[in-house]
Amino acid sequence: MKSLKKQRRIQVIAVAAVALVLSTVLIGYAMRDGINFFRAPTQVLAEPPAPSEVFRIGGLVTEGSLVRGQGKTIQFSVTDGGATVPVTYTGVLPDLFEENQGMVGTGRYINGVFEASEILAKHDETYMPKEVVDALKEQGVYKEPEG
Repeated sequence: MKSLKKQRRIQVIAVAAVALVLSTVLIGYAMRDGINFFRAPTQVLAEPPAPSEVFRIGGLVTEGSLVRGQGKTIQFSVTDGGATVPVTYTGVLPDLFEENQGMVGTGRYINGVFEASEILAKHDETYMPKEVVDALKEQGVYKEPEG
């Protein structure tokens, strides 16, 4: 009688373990397209990602690099103080987007140009994404906000 209870308990634990592993694999598979890794311009130039890889890039918009093309196509460069990456974006830029300000873009790095599908700009005069601050601090160009 005791061995039957013990056997059932082992079966329940085994089924629960298999279910846990299976659910973890399914969640990971479902999220694989939703995970975008952050890279600074220096990292992008040091180890260029595959053209099919979607990732986020961030830094400061280089002064004098903002060029508006035909239609809604915009070209600019983003820097972390150590390297500069050219960016193209087709769409409407956020209202707070401007030169010498922090930005984060999501897209692909193709033929030496980051083709952004989404651009985010700072939301007030002191905000900058943590990843951008960390990348700028590594390059030694980050300035603490005053006040």
